[in-house]
Amino acid sequence: MSTKPTISIIGGGSWATALVKIASNNVDTIHWWVRSTETADFINKYQHNPHYLSDVAIDLHKVKVSSSLAHVVSSSDIIILAVPSAFLKPALEKIKPEDFKNKIVFSAIKGIIPDDLMIVGDFLHHHYKIPIDKIGVITGPCHAEEVAMERLSYLTIASQDTANAQVLASILSCRYIKTTVSDDIYGTEYSAVLKNVIAIASGICHGVGYGDNFQAVLISNAIQEIKRFVDTVHPVSRDINGSAYLGDLLVTAYSSFSRNRMFGTMIGKGYSVKFAQLEMNMIAEGYYATKCIYEINKRYNVHMPIMTAVYHVVYEKISPRIEMKLLSDQLN
Repeated sequence: MSTKPTISIIGGGSWATALVKIASNNVDTIHWWVRSTETADFINKYQHNPHYLSDVAIDLHKVKVSSSLAHVVSSSDIIILAVPSAFLKPALEKIKPEDFKNKIVFSAIKGIIPDDLMIVGDFLHHHYKIPIDKIGVITGPCHAEEVAMERLSYLTIASQDTANAQVLASILSCRYIKTTVSDDIYGTEYSAVLKNVIAIASGICHGVGYGDNFQAVLISNAIQEIKRFVDTVHPVSRDINGSAYLGDLLVTAYSSFSRNRMFGTMIGKGYSVKFAQLEMNMIAEGYYATKCIYEINKRYNVHMPIMTAVYHVVYEKISPRIEMKLLSDQLN
């Protein structure tokens, strides 16, 4: 890898835009893929994303925007994926395993590939033959909106090859971003998925009228639920109270910027899933993740009352008020 690696960022949403902003501080060339040619043309003309974080100025001296995924993938040493998990498979459908040869690929996606019931890292390894040590994960706690405002934020960069994680950590470190390196790619990725499901539960509880006291009990039980699951799926030594696990859960469950909490709040207030999705005009990863984790957990049988409650409300259309009351009787 060159001393100043080139970066490709795949995705046109708020998190992709935030990552472009962060990486622009430390690298000379960033290739940015957005799906729409019209969006690419707009950014190249007006220097900002018309749909997400539109206040972020894009440095076109460094950022090369394109709607050609093949070109963007081929142009870089490090590729960061930042598209919703439900749309990753169709987005990559024309990319072949050889296109990822000698690339390091990091996922900034907090979701599971629905058709395959795989976290992104496993999907990349099995479908694109990318070696595990060339795959990494970017997790929070970090909201794109606060990055846009340059508020101090923290990222965890995980890879089984921590040297690769350190390279990306150096690229993403700046005045308002602090980074930590980890080798727990499975624990951090599954935790990032589960915290979105918990945030929906938090929003549902808020929507039906539960207050801060109950929310505290919900989240303290939630981190135990996450620990039970990740320790079962990938049993290694980890501190579940670290920022990549508990910290990411807290910010997603409590923040007004959390789209998963917002989605849950709307469901709790009586909106249908379809209406909530249309009204938000953003993807709540936890919606897809809930069903995926529910199906995956049939193999492991981990006790997960919060995830199960969200599944009942979102997919089986059980009354949010009734389901949250049943959940409250299981928490302590």
